[in-house]
Amino acid sequence: MSDDSSSRPVTREQAEEAVRTLLLWAGEDPKREGLLDTPKRVVKAYSDWFKGYDEDPAEYLRRTFKEVEGYDEMIVLRDIEFESHCEHHMAPIIGRAHVGYVPTDRVVGISKLARVVDGFARRFQVQEKLTAQIAHCIEDTLRPRGVGVVIDASHECMTTRGVHKRGVSMVTSQMLGSFREDPRTRGEFLRFVGVDRR
Repeated sequence: MSDDSSSRPVTREQAEEAVRTLLLWAGEDPKREGLLDTPKRVVKAYSDWFKGYDEDPAEYLRRTFKEVEGYDEMIVLRDIEFESHCEHHMAPIIGRAHVGYVPTDRVVGISKLARVVDGFARRFQVQEKLTAQIAHCIEDTLRPRGVGVVIDASHECMTTRGVHKRGVSMVTSQMLGSFREDPRTRGEFLRFVGVDRR
């Protein structure tokens, strides 16, 4: 979400006014000193939290490397920290993603895998969809022999409201290609990411 609101259906001023309305609804006075700049700060924060809408995560995977001396074994990037927001309550989702793939004839820089995670995470999400989006983006762009994605995250919509259960995390996975079809490949990936390690 860029700071330039000219391409948005809602102006920055309208977004700031919406924040003032929420402050009033919560029982606050948006005109008191401590809250005067809050609408601007919230809109600026949204520009960062939801910048994934201005990105095409697949673009990060288009630059690949073929000079890998025939390397064709699994590549795994573990513990990619991310922040997202629940599309149901607009509350934070904080977690780690583990991404693996078995290349065909090309590999991608590992930082690009982290950027793909961030590109999808910085949108309103549900964890199941986020997991699938990351996996399918890698599969569609790199055309590897297989892709595996595991996400382990806590949901503030569950820890700070509703059932108020802290210390609970949700684990989702998406296995494609050889990760789905070959139990040995899937097992190797799951051992590498060690979801049960704390």
